[in-house]
Amino acid sequence: MKQVKIIGVPEHFNLPWHLAIEEGVFEDRGIDLLWTDIPEGTGKMCQMLQKGETDMAIILTEGLVKSITEGNPTKIVQEYIASPLLWGIHVGAQSRFKDISELKNARAAISRFGSGSHLMAYVNGQNEGWTTEALQFEVINNLKGAVTALTKGTADYFMWEHFTTKPLVDKGIFRRLGDCPTPWPCFVIATTDKFLLENNTILRHVLEIINRYTKEFKQIPSIDRTLANRYGQQLEDIREWLSLTRWSQSQINVQVLDKVQDTLYNLKLINKKLPPAEILGNFNT
Repeated sequence: MKQVKIIGVPEHFNLPWHLAIEEGVFEDRGIDLLWTDIPEGTGKMCQMLQKGETDMAIILTEGLVKSITEGNPTKIVQEYIASPLLWGIHVGAQSRFKDISELKNARAAISRFGSGSHLMAYVNGQNEGWTTEALQFEVINNLKGAVTALTKGTADYFMWEHFTTKPLVDKGIFRRLGDCPTPWPCFVIATTDKFLLENNTILRHVLEIINRYTKEFKQIPSIDRTLANRYGQQLEDIREWLSLTRWSQSQINVQVLDKVQDTLYNLKLINKKLPPAEILGNFNT
C-alpha cells in the first residue's frame, strides 16, 4: 500500500475526494490516500508543499502560481475546478461600510500573505480602479479569525468563498457587499516535484479515480442534500453553487496560465513570469 498525503480546504468543492476515500476506491488501487483539511487555505498549503509536508494539494490557481514563481518546487498536474471562484466581499454586521467603493482605504482581513484572500484583494482593487499599492492587510489565519477581526473592528472587510461564508451572512454575523469572481479557473491539483518524479504511475491512478468521481458527481442521487447536510448549507444555496460549478478532468490551458501570470505581474505580486513547462507537470519524464 502506497501512502499519499493530500491537503485541501474543508469546503464543498472537495467532497468528491472524501467520497472516493470513504468508498475505498483508492485502497483498491493500493493507495492509502491521507486527506488533511487546511482551513487556513492556500498560503498555508503552499508552505506545506514547499516543506515537503504533503505530496499533493487541491489549491487555488493564483496562489500556487505565485508560489511556484518564487521557487516552490511544485507543479500543476491538472485543473480541478474549471469555473471561477465567487469571492464574497464581507464586512461585520455593525460595520459603517455599505458599498464596495467605500472600502478603498480600508483594511482587508487575509488568511496570510500569498493566500487567495490576499491576492484577490488586489484583483478587486484593480476592478474598482484603486491604487493597489495602498491596500492594507490584517492577517487573521482563517474564517474564525475573520469573524473575530470584523466583529472587533481590527479589520474592515474579508474576501472568502461566497457559499462557505453564506451561513455567517444568514446568521447576521457578516454582511456581504458584493462578489468578485476569479478571472480564471479557481482550483488546480498540485504535486511536489519529488512526488511527480518518483510516483508517476501512482499519480495517474489518483487522477483517474478523482476524474471519474467529478465527472459523475452532479448525477449522484440527492447530492444536493448530502452537500447541504455535510457542510451546513441551505439547500437552495447548494443548488445554486452546483449550477455555477464545473469540475475539470484535464490539464489547465496554457492561455489561462498566461493570464494568471500576466495579472499577478501587472499587479506587482510576482517579479517574473515562468514558461508553462516550469509550472505544469510533465507525465513523460
